[in-house]
Amino acid sequence: MINNIIAVCLKNRFLVIAIFALIMIFGVTSMKNTPIDAIPDIGELQVIVYADWPGRSPQDVEDQVIYPLTTGLMGTPNVKVVRSSANFGFGLVYLIFKEGTDYYWARTRVLERLDFAKKNIPKDVTVTLGPDATALGQIFWYTVEGEGYGLEELRSIQDWYVRYQLTSVEGVAEVASVGGYIKQYQVDVDPNKLINYDVSLLHVMDAIRLSNIDVGAKVFEEGGIEYVVRGLGFIKSIEDIESIVVGNYEGTPVTIKDI
Repeated sequence: MINNIIAVCLKNRFLVIAIFALIMIFGVTSMKNTPIDAIPDIGELQVIVYADWPGRSPQDVEDQVIYPLTTGLMGTPNVKVVRSSANFGFGLVYLIFKEGTDYYWARTRVLERLDFAKKNIPKDVTVTLGPDATALGQIFWYTVEGEGYGLEELRSIQDWYVRYQLTSVEGVAEVASVGGYIKQYQVDVDPNKLINYDVSLLHVMDAIRLSNIDVGAKVFEEGGIEYVVRGLGFIKSIEDIESIVVGNYEGTPVTIKDI
C-alpha cells in the first residue's frame, strides 16, 4: 500500500507539489485570521441587573426588590438559571443564558422583561443593566496621582475628566472608579435642637431637597423685548446649605445652621 502511494506521488510530482503549496497557503491564511485571546473568556454568558436602594437593609432589599425582580425575570427566553444577592443598599440579579445565545440579543430580552418585572418594586428603587462586559474583560488598572491634591480632588478629576476620555475609546465598555472620596455635603443635626424648634428630621430632608433646584417663571415683555424670569436655587457652597429655612419658631425663621 505504501509502495503504491509513493509510486503515484513520484509519477505525479507536479500535482503533489501543487497540493502541498495549497495546504501551506491555507495554513498561513488560517493562522493570520484566527482570533486569539491572551486570556480566553471561558465563563458562561450572563447579564447582570443592578438595583440601587440606598439606606435599606439587605433583608429589605431582598424581600422588596430582589425577589420581585428575580421572579419577574425568570421567564426571559433562553435563560438557564437566575441567581441573586442582596447587600446593604443594593442588590444584584445574575441571568445565565444557554450556550450559543447572542450576547446583545440576551441584553435586549432582559431590557424588555425589566419593564414587566419592575412593576412590583418600590418607586424609589433605581434599576439598571450592568455593562456589556464580563469579569475577564477587566484589562487595565491605572491611578490618578498629583502632588498637593487630596483624595477628594483626585476622585473628582477621575470622575469628571479622566473617565469620560477613556469611555470614548473604542472597545471600552465601562470605566469603574475605585478609591478616593466622593465630594458630598453632610448635615449633622442636633436632636435636642430639633425638639427645641419643633422640627422633624423628615422636614429637614425635604427642605434641603426642595431648596436645591432652579425654577422657571413667566415671560414678560417690556420695550419690545421679552425677559425670561427664573429662580436660581442650586446649592453651590456650605453657606447656601446653612441658609435653607426648615421652619419657624415664634415668628423667627429656623435655618439649617440653627440646628
